Amino acid sequence: MARSSRRGPRASTIVGGILILVGLGVLGWAAWQFFGTNITSRQAATRQVDELRDSWARDGQPGKVADGKQVPGQAIALMRIPQLGGEWPVLAGTDADTLSKGIGWYEGTAAPGEVGNFAVAGHRITRGEPFRHLLELDKGAEVVVETREAIFTYELDSGASQLTVADVDGGWVLDPVPGKPTAKPSRAILTLTTCQDLFHSPDRSVAFAHLVKTEKK
Repeated sequence: MARSSRRGPRASTIVGGILILVGLGVLGWAAWQFFGTNITSRQAATRQVDELRDSWARDGQPGKVADGKQVPGQAIALMRIPQLGGEWPVLAGTDADTLSKGIGWYEGTAAPGEVGNFAVAGHRITRGEPFRHLLELDKGAEVVVETREAIFTYELDSGASQLTVADVDGGWVLDPVPGKPTAKPSRAILTLTTCQDLFHSPDRSVAFAHLVKTEKK
């Protein structure tokens, strides 16, 4: 009787299977980046908003430590852009973890409503996308920043689509008087920064605004 022989899978079949698994892995990673991170980041942002409002209701001083500095990642204010809708926490710092929970405040710049440059950063895509439609805003659009003591309304001087700076040499936009590092500020301004492209880019789109109204709470 002839002996039957059993052959194993061909190398091409194995390679094909591996490529399919790799492809599925890449698709899964992309789906998580573009959809999953938005869900978790928005949930984290909502918690930050609720915790900050609860703290204000208790007349607390969130984010303060003994030397008066802000605790990294701690919410310091709330931001609303009426034309875009929604409300986001503004958190101390601009590291990746902080920006995954809301809008980041560049430490060392002015506080909300203060004379000088109150500068913030936010993602356009993934991680909640607080500035997804920032480049659609035109001159005159309002940005509302709320703290425990007051509500500050800023008005855009120009749209974010009108100014792009390279990340490596765009630090001048954070100066108390942008572009004039030795000048003394005389008014309260707001600087909004975000990625210039929807995909990873070293360039930043920038919008400047000035304070037009202060409402004490």
